[in-house]
Amino acid sequence: MKRILSNQLKDNLGHVQIEGWLHKKRKLGGLNFLLVRDRAGVSQVLVKDEAEMEKLRGMQVGTVLTVIGEAEADERAPGGVEIHDPTLEVVVPVEAEPPIEIDKHLSHDSDNLDTLFEHRPIGLRNLNEQAIFRLRSEMLREIRQFYYENDFVEIQTPKLLAGATEGGAEVFELDYFGQQATLAQSPQFYKQMMVGVFERVFEIGQAYRAELSATTRHMTELTMLDMEMGFIDSHDDVLDMTERMVTQVLTNLYHDHADTLKTLRAPELKLADLFPRYTVEQIHELYETDTSETISDRKDLTPAEERWICDYALKNDGSEAVWVTEFPVEAMKFYHKKSDDGKHAMWADLLFRGVEIATVPQREHRYEKMIEQMTDAGLDVEAPGFTAYLSAFKYGLPPHGGFGFGLDRFLQLIVGLNNVKEAALFPRDLNRLAP
Repeated sequence: MKRILSNQLKDNLGHVQIEGWLHKKRKLGGLNFLLVRDRAGVSQVLVKDEAEMEKLRGMQVGTVLTVIGEAEADERAPGGVEIHDPTLEVVVPVEAEPPIEIDKHLSHDSDNLDTLFEHRPIGLRNLNEQAIFRLRSEMLREIRQFYYENDFVEIQTPKLLAGATEGGAEVFELDYFGQQATLAQSPQFYKQMMVGVFERVFEIGQAYRAELSATTRHMTELTMLDMEMGFIDSHDDVLDMTERMVTQVLTNLYHDHADTLKTLRAPELKLADLFPRYTVEQIHELYETDTSETISDRKDLTPAEERWICDYALKNDGSEAVWVTEFPVEAMKFYHKKSDDGKHAMWADLLFRGVEIATVPQREHRYEKMIEQMTDAGLDVEAPGFTAYLSAFKYGLPPHGGFGFGLDRFLQLIVGLNNVKEAALFPRDLNRLAP
């Protein structure tokens, strides 16, 4: 017989064969019920024949089964179908009791996360855990679809580099056949170089940050969406493209996967047609007035300010997404473009539900100006690591801009998880390298 998946049973009533994992077994009113899980969900099996149940004596959750029986409509069962008069075949017996009860709600309390991550290969079999990462897959599909629709080319750039892309000490160093190498913090140089090839590019890939940060917002290995677009008229072109992407992805996810988001108890989505914009200094002033706290370092927002302005924008602008603009030049990277008056960087941060998810600048595209800004930043423009990068500018890059966008954080905030690590299949942090 041809195998039927759980979500196909309703259209295939009668004699069927299913295959999957024993997800749960229980006895109710003298009747034996099995839940069998496959990639599409779970099927309910009613077993009255004790000889068939005897085949499962000592078998634990995770046992691989083949079930042949009669699929009958029953609105009380998952999917509205129940399998009767089954013949069971144990394909792969599991006699060891699993370390996590996957048929029950798995606690995401902070003091249980280590247990959750330690037994990740088993815990991910829980239906709610699966739902998080099925949603992640759909999120990536929506992102790719947006960029394909807008004439972007997907690229893949090296993650083994001869030096740190953005400088600083937060890099992982390793021996590369006798040479010193680092893991990529971002595809920054490569995506800018590719503007000179394709005009519009994006990448979904891993980035590595050796940050000594044991917080709910940080990991050492993260998944980033990077975008770069050329021939822009202004910084607004980059902000508008980013805003359109976020709006389309969120709107489609909340429409097409409403049941999943409801099951996961995700927050209700509220976005304005145009995301509100506040300057860094405006937010400092609003926050200080409201809280009577004084912000000493005014180059950036504190995490408390990020949460506060998102609450403020939701209340006053009806939007959970908000732009932070006009960062001072003292905080800018050497590849950012300065405003015409030289007072601030052409750079904005996108906040969503209290957390920064993207840094979205316009780049400096003029070769001589890049040399000047790199020299002012104390960089050696003759260093071999800059040769290929600067050649792209020397031989013609148009005005361009882009972003680095944290996909793990994005999923965390969509679902309403408390820790970004819960949005990664196998998270890496200060203390975890396995599984």
